[in-house]
Amino acid sequence: MSNSIDLLIRGATVVTPEGVAQADIAVAKGSIVGVGSGLGSASAEIDATGLHAISGILDSHVHFNEPGRADWEGLSTGSMSLAAGGGTAFFDMPLNSLPPVTTAESFAAKLELAELLSYTDFAIWGGLVPGNVEDLGPMAEAGAIGFKSFMCNSGVEEFPFADADTLRKGMKRAAELGMLVAVHAEDDTLARHRTVEQHARGSDVRTWLKSRPVELELAAIKIATDIAGETGCALHIVHVSSPEGIDLALQARAKGVDVTVETCPHYLLLEEEDVVRLGAPAKCFPPLRPEALRLGLWKEVEAGRIDTIGSDHSPAPPGMKRSDDFFEIWGGISGCQHAFGLLLSEAIGRRPVATALPQFSGLLSANVAKRFRIARKKGHLAVGFDADITLLNLSDPHVLSNKELLYKHTQGPYNHRKSTVSIARTIVRGRTVFSEGRIAPGAPSGHLIRPD
Repeated sequence: MSNSIDLLIRGATVVTPEGVAQADIAVAKGSIVGVGSGLGSASAEIDATGLHAISGILDSHVHFNEPGRADWEGLSTGSMSLAAGGGTAFFDMPLNSLPPVTTAESFAAKLELAELLSYTDFAIWGGLVPGNVEDLGPMAEAGAIGFKSFMCNSGVEEFPFADADTLRKGMKRAAELGMLVAVHAEDDTLARHRTVEQHARGSDVRTWLKSRPVELELAAIKIATDIAGETGCALHIVHVSSPEGIDLALQARAKGVDVTVETCPHYLLLEEEDVVRLGAPAKCFPPLRPEALRLGLWKEVEAGRIDTIGSDHSPAPPGMKRSDDFFEIWGGISGCQHAFGLLLSEAIGRRPVATALPQFSGLLSANVAKRFRIARKKGHLAVGFDADITLLNLSDPHVLSNKELLYKHTQGPYNHRKSTVSIARTIVRGRTVFSEGRIAPGAPSGHLIRPD
């Protein structure tokens, strides 16, 4: 190989879904041009001896909220935090922006800001809400990665929930467009009934937990998979919190429904007693589940029955995370910086590195790229792919601290958790964005990722 390569990463242990092997990685003009040995020299080299290289983490579920709610989180702080957590791209959800991304015009407004502010590559979700079916085509043409809908109250008035009729019309149109629909699967009728029932009994954390039982998730998954089957729409169920939910989705898949399932690091790392212990930083929807269900989700992961993992980073200002009434606290966990490294630490604590890391390389990158139709350039450490690389130190025992967080608000549920995995370096299209514990010098240079 010629000396025209820009970057050579030497001595890494390269992880792919197929396995683990020692290799160098050569990069030119932002793409991988060689993986192996004897690749020559380069104008810049990185000694990755003792580090593991995985394809950059693709976080398909974040809420960075701009334009409009940059006081919750922003595209700049959000993408920096993601890079510090090993992420090379994020898919921003549509609902918390002002306006929400439910038209081509609002899509363009978010795109303009993301190109200006993002340190990583990015994709943009469009929203599926009552009355905007005619907007799905223009958003798809603009480059939307998919369409997101809520099957219960989203928490913001600007993004109303989709009833069965809205889902049916939206999924039918999405199928015609060859687009995927993602759903927040909690049944609205049951959610309202349980909330009224439990809130009448109290306002503490345990009472709130009782208001969001697993039955809400299961009822919504059943409705969503039935409609996806009717319409032929590709369906992605986000943040599934229970083994029963996974099983229900896979039953539909066995009947021919094109459905995939995502879970989140917090459902694997935390359980409902952590909500009681930590309070607001651990409140989310669906809620954290009992320990038996958390352990059951690990079994689902290890059995290969979960497709992707996304952070569902959902921040809010501190004032929205404080109330004497736990029902009134904003539900959302800030997690895109600490969660992935901690999750990998837990995974290799459960199984050998040679087994755990290849699987998680799929869950965090390759499977994401395949499902969202970006696998021609993203999701693999192979020649011809974007040089999106996360270098991991698997032998770095340390204690996580919220003081390290780059979020707009340094709050999160993993303070004081022990981890053995740290992010040594995050590289986006051949450019180091994060290393040595800090964001690398240079202006934001994120690119929009469009589905193939």
